[in-house]
Amino acid sequence: MNFCIKHESRGRLRIHVKQYRMSFEQADTLLYYLQNQSFVTDAKVYERTCDAVIVYQGGRERLLTALREFVYAEVAVPAEILENSGRALNHAYEEKLAGSVALHYARKWLLPYPIRAAITFCSAMRYIKKGVECLLRRRIEVPVLDAAAITVSMLRGDTASAGSVMFLLGVGELLEEWTHKKSVGDLARSMSLQFGNVWVQRGEQQMLVPGAEVCAGDLVIVRMGNVVPFDGTVVEGEALVNEASLTGESLPVRKAQGGSVYAGSVLEEGELTVLVKEIGGASRYDKIVRMIEESEKLKSALESRAEHLADRLVPFSLGGTLLVWLLTRNTTKALSVLMVDFSCALKLAMPISVLSAIREAGAYRITVKGGKYLEAVAEADTIVFDKTGTLTKARPTVAKVLSFNGEDPDELLRIAACMEEHFPHSMAKAVIQAAKDKGLDHEEMHSKVEYVVAHGISTMIGERKAIIGSYHFVFEDEGCRIDEERRADFERLPQEYSHLYLAIDNRLAAVICIEDPLREEAPEAVALLRKAGLSRIVMMTGDGERTAAAIAQKVGVDAYFSEVLPEDKAEFVKKAKAEGRRVIMIGDGINDSPALSAADVGIAVSNGAELAREIADITIGADNLLPVVTLRMLSAALMKRIEKNYRAIIGINALLIALGVGGVVQPTVSALLHNAATIAIGVKSMERLLDGEASEGDGAISQN
Repeated sequence: MNFCIKHESRGRLRIHVKQYRMSFEQADTLLYYLQNQSFVTDAKVYERTCDAVIVYQGGRERLLTALREFVYAEVAVPAEILENSGRALNHAYEEKLAGSVALHYARKWLLPYPIRAAITFCSAMRYIKKGVECLLRRRIEVPVLDAAAITVSMLRGDTASAGSVMFLLGVGELLEEWTHKKSVGDLARSMSLQFGNVWVQRGEQQMLVPGAEVCAGDLVIVRMGNVVPFDGTVVEGEALVNEASLTGESLPVRKAQGGSVYAGSVLEEGELTVLVKEIGGASRYDKIVRMIEESEKLKSALESRAEHLADRLVPFSLGGTLLVWLLTRNTTKALSVLMVDFSCALKLAMPISVLSAIREAGAYRITVKGGKYLEAVAEADTIVFDKTGTLTKARPTVAKVLSFNGEDPDELLRIAACMEEHFPHSMAKAVIQAAKDKGLDHEEMHSKVEYVVAHGISTMIGERKAIIGSYHFVFEDEGCRIDEERRADFERLPQEYSHLYLAIDNRLAAVICIEDPLREEAPEAVALLRKAGLSRIVMMTGDGERTAAAIAQKVGVDAYFSEVLPEDKAEFVKKAKAEGRRVIMIGDGINDSPALSAADVGIAVSNGAELAREIADITIGADNLLPVVTLRMLSAALMKRIEKNYRAIIGINALLIALGVGGVVQPTVSALLHNAATIAIGVKSMERLLDGEASEGDGAISQN
């Protein structure tokens, strides 16, 4: 690519691409390329000016080399990114806004009064019609107030005031619609299904292939805890599928042969073989957009209160207008009250504030599925952490494999990897990676596997029954035994590791020692969360007492619970809520799903099970706990902004009413100042809530 450097500072570069014009697709392709460079922490591409701003780490030469090597045609960008990037939407609304302003002033300056008056009268009919329809429904709401203000101005022959009011109302509606659609689009893109490899049935063999290689007509195997990657028809198996992300229905739906499944739904129990019907991403994106727009969970309680308050204030505005006229018999002063209403600003500023906060969270790789969850995070006083993959690293490693049946440890690791590769969990990934690092081939060597949530896996390898999982599952549920001559070795298992137990034919065959190191930032994140106002910080884990105690002490939590089951976590959350606490639950596994659902806010961390990410209200995309601190600060800043907006709206509009009733300003000026203030508050609400560049490592970020 041919480019020049326009501006440069430490770790930041602004370049200009030397081409006549840049299409939306080219801009999205360049942005996708930059964002996928490991040393690029943030990037923006401006198609209008053919510029790009890049924030990077390390030396600049790597970045310059990557830019020189960039070729549009050689970058494979996912279809949904190109189809739903939001650039076309922004361009369309920018043109609408510019056209609206230009048309208004062209009419005002160029057309004679009779034509202007006729156009104003025709435009007024739309607002008057809405007001009348509202009255016919026996409701006195904002459209009635708008219609009354415009009608009174027209009856007084003041078409200039009526035109100005309608222009400012139109600009406000356009800005609100633009912000809403952009915020919803940004949220939908972040919620769009992201998947890497999928299991495909090819003949008699099951193969793990990249999702991009799957075609319509392929047979895809979906197991418990995984997201259905494509729309299709069930040809084999039976399962319960959670379709909440598409339909809003919380209860799972039974799917069997002949039934239809949809991309983005999650398989909670069972296993399905699906004949792929559609592989395009657009339909999935559209479904998510519809779900977001239709779902009441997008709105926070503060938003809902703002809307109800806005409608309740309308009768008072109308009553105030009538009262001023009765007391003064001055139509101009009465009209000053009518021209200024609190509801317009309340209905515009609150949703924009919340949606802008959701969009800002996305810049920190935090996906928030609704405004009420930001409010709940701000109000929470208790946070519950799962240990494995949450407080500890999401990429644990196998430290050693201890054979207890005399077989070669590598062979036992190969068997374990073959079983574990079917189900998503950080420990399973550790076993698979250890086998891969040793070059151990673990092709399918067993019959159908059965997965028991939070316990383990059971299958048949030839004539031998093999199980792998927790101590509780292997020894208590399955009744496996330890050879007496090895019991002393078993009692001396190193406690600094987490343990995974493999049994064959009801005899302990191996103990896989998993090194599950604490996240470096975990103690800092816990300290910052406590400083941010969370009074109770709890850790829950299925590990033994000694391991749990060691981790809890290092992290600095207020309390910890060891050897807990999924239902124990959920029960703890429910009990805390019953005590009047507002609870955040953070986890990454299928076993965390009940607690994530039970909490006021469920947060899933990166690289966790797809079911956990689906059920969670918020997902953290960074492999880091500090964005949880950012989320808390962002939520608190949003609540402060909303309260500040309330005060500003009440103060400004009360002042304008007082000035109008006092005869200091004319109704036209009141309307102009009112609508200008409303738009200004709306625009102000779009500003960032937190200072600093968005990056996955950010944690302690100052507030505006």
